[in-house]
Amino acid sequence: RIFVLGIGFFTLCFLMTSLGGQFSAKRLGDSPFTIRTEVMGALESRGVLRRMSDMLEMLMKRMDILARLENGTDFHKGDEARFPLDRFQPAAGLMERIQAIAQNVSDIAIKVDQILRNSLLNGKVVEGRRDQCEVPRDPKYPDCAGKVEWMRARWTSDPCYAFFGVDGTECSFLIYLSEVEWFCPPLPWRNRTAALPSPPPLPRVQAAFRSDLAHLLELIGTGKESLSFMKKRIRHLAQQWLRAARHLKQKLKGRQRDQKYILIHIGFLTEESGDVFSPRVLKGGPLGEMVQWADILAALFLLGHSLRVTVSLKELQSHLGVPPGRGNCPLTNPLPFDLIYTDYHGLQQMKQHMGLSFKTYRCRVRVIDTFGTEPAYNHEEYATLRGYRTNWGYWNLQPTQFMTMFPHTPDNSFMGFVSEELNKTERQHIKSHKASSMAVVYGKEASIWKGKEKFLAILNKYMEIHGTVYYETQRPPEVPAFVKNHGLLPQHEFQQLLRKAKLFIGFGFPYEGPAPLEAIANGCVFLQARFNPPHSSLNHEFFRGKPTSREASAAGGGRVSSQHPYAEDFIGKPHVWTVDYNNSEEFEAAIKTIMRTQVDPYLPYEYTCEGMLERIHAYIQHQDFCTTSSSHLPPKAKSPAMQSPPSLLALSPNATHLVWSPSASRDPHAWPPVDSLQVWVSETRHACTETCRRHGLVCEPTFFRFLNKKEVFLQLSIPCDSTEYEMNHLYPAVAENVHECYLQKEPLLFSCAGYNTKYRRLCPCRDYRKGQVALCRDCL
Repeated sequence: RIFVLGIGFFTLCFLMTSLGGQFSAKRLGDSPFTIRTEVMGALESRGVLRRMSDMLEMLMKRMDILARLENGTDFHKGDEARFPLDRFQPAAGLMERIQAIAQNVSDIAIKVDQILRNSLLNGKVVEGRRDQCEVPRDPKYPDCAGKVEWMRARWTSDPCYAFFGVDGTECSFLIYLSEVEWFCPPLPWRNRTAALPSPPPLPRVQAAFRSDLAHLLELIGTGKESLSFMKKRIRHLAQQWLRAARHLKQKLKGRQRDQKYILIHIGFLTEESGDVFSPRVLKGGPLGEMVQWADILAALFLLGHSLRVTVSLKELQSHLGVPPGRGNCPLTNPLPFDLIYTDYHGLQQMKQHMGLSFKTYRCRVRVIDTFGTEPAYNHEEYATLRGYRTNWGYWNLQPTQFMTMFPHTPDNSFMGFVSEELNKTERQHIKSHKASSMAVVYGKEASIWKGKEKFLAILNKYMEIHGTVYYETQRPPEVPAFVKNHGLLPQHEFQQLLRKAKLFIGFGFPYEGPAPLEAIANGCVFLQARFNPPHSSLNHEFFRGKPTSREASAAGGGRVSSQHPYAEDFIGKPHVWTVDYNNSEEFEAAIKTIMRTQVDPYLPYEYTCEGMLERIHAYIQHQDFCTTSSSHLPPKAKSPAMQSPPSLLALSPNATHLVWSPSASRDPHAWPPVDSLQVWVSETRHACTETCRRHGLVCEPTFFRFLNKKEVFLQLSIPCDSTEYEMNHLYPAVAENVHECYLQKEPLLFSCAGYNTKYRRLCPCRDYRKGQVALCRDCL
């Protein structure tokens, strides 16, 4: 009996404690989304009180049964001598107390019930609105009903919906879809204060050229070999960067430049993308991407912009303001960055975690894209229909938002990198200390040397061969015995090796890295193989899946015709020799000629620190993908009554091409300036890239909008029996045999790349600054 009484008392105390916890959960002044939770908590409290009352009554009944057993039987009489009756007298008093508590609990339960009823009555209007919300039928919001239906079925699929207050009720769906997203109209009963006129924006902070790179090194951070490599490179080139910044500052003559708030997210270095580069930095892995990122960081910083650098997904989410969950909801606040520089890995991560905000802010993104993305691969619908879909394309960005390592196609923006520039003393020292019979092989991995014994044997007849192949101490390098292998060298030691060598020779891979430019800048001749047939995604595994056909390379529509097309096309002899390695006689003759040829160190201006600073400055000041111009868009329908605006072009004096009409007005904010435009007609086997190059010009895709008119065909004396608008990356063009003319229906497909033997294309060309193909003469 004592045990039963003890358990009963303990249970009473426990229940009273629980009751106190239930009542303490109620908070006043919370958001409407907490009302339902509070009511449920109160209802649970009322249930607890009832259960307490029931348990106390059951406890009293059992004690009453024990008392009757004690008084009505002889069961305990034999124990009276050992257990006097006065020992149980307190039990009667305890029972009276329990009865009193039970009565009090019963009274409390009644009072709580009354309070809850009053609370529910007071909240009836709000709760009624929540329970009685109906999906509005507003033609301005045609997707509202469908989105509500989706929310009913899937709102628990991502915790971010609950983060924004969705709780499964119809009203919470509508509040979310009208206030967080924008698919439904605002609910009239929501307390939303009238929007006050926004104050005028504060004047932008002006960017000032920086004269110290120390803070940038802190921003880059630590913890990865790749980051250490990038910081070493920035330190090594610091004086050249600072000197270039001073020159550009003088050139701009105090021109006002708004400081941009820029996020740099290097996606391929995040753990989520695998970060395959960092572990290979010290083992001969590819360094081209990290070279480029280091130079981008240095340029943006020296130009005076405010930077944030991330190499982790967690940091990216924090900087963007991503709500907790799986990435289906918009950002919690407006994006604080004017620009975001990232790569394909980072682009995928941003899309996955920004929800609908990605579509809103993707115009601010700049994608560092080593090999380029041509418009045919970028347009998702077109790529899917025409077989251009790859693992990396289909983003529907403006093609110039992709920034490449080399100027593969003007459809993308040429970002580039820098090579070390020599002063006069260093150049003279190199010329007097060159070893005419010394060659360095391009390739840090032993696999590059396999199958090249024939070339190496010929080369060994004339030159001492040096290599920089990585190998571990216990494993000798897999290169011929006559090769002097230095192992993997630090950058400055590799530069010293190149300054002694006469020849830098490539065996076909890696493609388009920075090393050949470094070799040429240090006075080497670069010898490379000609690919026959040219390499592309159609015949070579390396290019398969990349969003480019590389139809913009030098062979007129050809694909990658050599290991380094830029060196072949933009530099050429005597610095660059491209030969058929399958022809031993041609290969050997080239080596003999190179040994007799004297060359000075040469570095294209666009790969100097000042050249890269110029480009990035011009892009930041003039490229704006967040505002669209109606002049980009063709007519949406073909109607005889529809009249195109008059052409802004005029026939050149020699009647070979079109130029900007002297009488046409000019938009002072247009970039590049429209008076640099020339319109030429391609041959059937030439892309616009090649067509413009043949006239000493560069294809300019932003000018396609001026060509996309029927009147332009007439001005060029091209007869058109019919004119159609279609989606095709080769348009505007004419099929001459049948006199059919075609105009571009989708502006994202305007492309300098591509050709078809059926068409002659209309090509927009412009001039360019000497040594700076990315900028026209008046583009800085």
